[in-house]
Amino acid sequence: MGGARHSRDQRGQRPGGRLAGVRTSWHTVDDGDFFCPGCGGDRSYRRRRGRRRFVLLGVPLISRGEVAPVLECAACHGHFGTEALDHPTTQRLSLLLRDAVHAIALTVLTAGGSESRAAREAAVRTVHSAGYTGCTEDQLLTLLAALSAERDSAADSVSAEIELHEALAPLAPHLAAAGRESLLLHGARIALVDGPYCAAEREALAAVGRSLRIDEDDVDRLLAQARTPS
Repeated sequence: MGGARHSRDQRGQRPGGRLAGVRTSWHTVDDGDFFCPGCGGDRSYRRRRGRRRFVLLGVPLISRGEVAPVLECAACHGHFGTEALDHPTTQRLSLLLRDAVHAIALTVLTAGGSESRAAREAAVRTVHSAGYTGCTEDQLLTLLAALSAERDSAADSVSAEIELHEALAPLAPHLAAAGRESLLLHGARIALVDGPYCAAEREALAAVGRSLRIDEDDVDRLLAQARTPS
């Protein structure tokens, strides 16, 4: 991981050779994986810290201060600000989506569909399509029983929304409006399998909308849309 790399910003030169300039010496401080803004895909990176020095005839003389840390892509060698780490890798985004669909399915079933075999089967299909291929109806029933035992008061309902928010909020900034709406529609269609929305299901879906940063009017529009046969 160690090592240094130099780049030069020449301020003056003479025929046949460089006279003076500013050299940046880079040192790797750690590494990892990120979504490279240059390549447009998951890549390895090196986090590098730099120091600029004034160089005369190849001899470093005066420090010109530190350079802001950068991420150097191992593939394209581009330098990017550390804010690039705020964007999840493709693999991480897939996991966030999978967990979000699972959380929404459980939330909807807990609100009113846990007694319906058809609703549970719809939830399993939805979770499978999101990547939880090992999820079974029995596993859902076990989770639902545990959640029902914990959530038997208004305070527990607040805790349930906090848990839902924790599952959905990290994903919301990285999805376009259509992607966030699609997640809400997954939950709405599970809720509708056993009949019209009950009050608890509507409130659960409203909580999903809040966590996904979907306006209240748009939540109402999407719940109505889900009732329309495709």
